[in-house]
Amino acid sequence: MRTHLKPMAAVTGCLALAATLSACGGSSAASDEKVVTVYSADGLKGENNDGWYDKVFADFEKKTGIKVEYVEGGSGEMVQRTLREKTNTQADVLVTLPPFIQQADAKGLLQKYTPAGSDRVDGADKAADGAWTSVVNNYFGFVYNKSELKTAPKTWDELLDPSYKEKVQYSTPGVAGDGTAVLIKAMHDFGGKEPAMEYLKKLQTNNVGPSASTGKLAPKVDKGELLVANGDVQMNFAQSKDMPNLGIWFPAGSDGRATTFALPYAAGLVDKAPHTENGRKLLDFMLSEQAQQQVSAVGGGFSARSDIEATDANAVELAKLIEGVEVFEPDWSDIGTHLDDYVDAWKTATGS
Repeated sequence: MRTHLKPMAAVTGCLALAATLSACGGSSAASDEKVVTVYSADGLKGENNDGWYDKVFADFEKKTGIKVEYVEGGSGEMVQRTLREKTNTQADVLVTLPPFIQQADAKGLLQKYTPAGSDRVDGADKAADGAWTSVVNNYFGFVYNKSELKTAPKTWDELLDPSYKEKVQYSTPGVAGDGTAVLIKAMHDFGGKEPAMEYLKKLQTNNVGPSASTGKLAPKVDKGELLVANGDVQMNFAQSKDMPNLGIWFPAGSDGRATTFALPYAAGLVDKAPHTENGRKLLDFMLSEQAQQQVSAVGGGFSARSDIEATDANAVELAKLIEGVEVFEPDWSDIGTHLDDYVDAWKTATGS
């Protein structure tokens, strides 16, 4: 979702290499292999192999005998990698945050497939034509250091205070899904592109600089190297279990209303996937009742299925986190169409 390209320990054999993966099942002859390759935004795999992906992939392999080979990177990076490999497709399943899943669809990288259980996913969280479906719901947010700051900041403007000099950092828009979300929320809260860019230009005085990885910002906040950074509820909630100084908050505009928006992990079957049938099976499994019941308890996220009523301790805490926070719905069609323009405007404003 958010980080530089980072093959994980779960990736096996030649998939771990950055070179061509043709020997790992890129041909039609490999279609019967007991393997499925996932390109995904980060956040769902645990630092200690204890995340939702870890549990779901292990259960899937136990049930089907199909091994999951996993590659992780920023949402934008995963789309670009899939695009580069279009003539020699390596990935079977692509998981990114919006608007990158819509971008992947627009570039012809996804084939239509309606997973079992997707009828329980709200219409706003899936493509009408079956090109992609959310598998874990989530919300955009920020983190702060609870030890250094007595209370969470309330507004964007507080971050302009000199006390935050070189203590603020956010991930790179256009590369990281959460970095792109900074632009989306700022444009909403400030009432448009121009005022949002004016603010982000001012914030540069305190900003450490762009980061390719959102996931690496939380540890810096926990240690006090930063006071504030961007993130998202699911990832940061999971990280907070091992980072006691990490607190989650939602910046408010001048009207004082804290806002956020849904930022789900959305999955699609890659066009001309080398293991299409295995990809279908994995998507079905990810949306199964078994896997969706584990989204909050194991992954610290929100189930994508409306019929799953999680009551575990994590689910209770997560509900409290967003209680009273105004949730707006971005115009993903507009954002997908004008994303490059918004990122260029950010680069101009910040000199990045």
